Amino acid sequence: MKKFLVIGNPIEHSLSPRIHNHWIKFNNIDATYDKKKLDISELENLVKQVKEKKIYGINVTVPFKNSIIPFLDKLSNEAEKTQSVNTIFLKDEKTIGHNTDIEGFELAIKNINYNVSGKKILLLGAGGVSPSILVALNNMQAHKIFVSNRTQAKAEKLKKTFSEVEIVEWGTIPDFDMIINATSLGLNVDDNIGLDFSKISSGKLFYDIIYNPSETNFLKSAKKNGNKTENGKKMFIYQAKASFKIWNNIEPIIDEEVMELLN
Repeated sequence: MKKFLVIGNPIEHSLSPRIHNHWIKFNNIDATYDKKKLDISELENLVKQVKEKKIYGINVTVPFKNSIIPFLDKLSNEAEKTQSVNTIFLKDEKTIGHNTDIEGFELAIKNINYNVSGKKILLLGAGGVSPSILVALNNMQAHKIFVSNRTQAKAEKLKKTFSEVEIVEWGTIPDFDMIINATSLGLNVDDNIGLDFSKISSGKLFYDIIYNPSETNFLKSAKKNGNKTENGKKMFIYQAKASFKIWNNIEPIIDEEVMELLN
């Protein structure tokens, strides 16, 4: 039986097992997919288990997308570009780190028929998934990208790789067409980003990478102010689909049943 995992800390909120186990069952694959909370000290041994074929594939979430890299043999172009890994597999006896977040975000935005080309984007957060979002936004030809992070030094570090972005202080709200919450603020129901969007005109797109809960306070307040909102559910599904295809060489089906799994 093949064994798959998603690792992170925290990991309780992850719905990856729900969707992957659905696809495993649907495609009659002899496998299990579980979630595991880890400390950074356990990463090396975990990757070793992939090499020993005790684990067939791993999804990586916060805060290990970057810290897992030193223990891998090779990175895909996408993972190299972002220095962010969310999918691990074995190929030619080498552990490979790949990034399906870029593809996941692009497909999610296209799915809601939003045209990023020529738009001004404000990205909140500079860790985890942020490099993947920036690559995707550049692929989709965003006109201007602002990045704001609570720890400005982290945003400045991101700018070393993505020189085209403009860093704005946390609390400063530049004019934007779309704002993306790529922070972990919202995973807890009482989380508030603490930014004042009251002076922003309505009709903007507020996008939250978080999919559980399905409507964060960030999205609730945006909706009250007459803005369009979207959570990270579709991005999550598309990135999961890409991982599943890599591991099993099967294109899993995304239908209403799959969408309902995440409600």
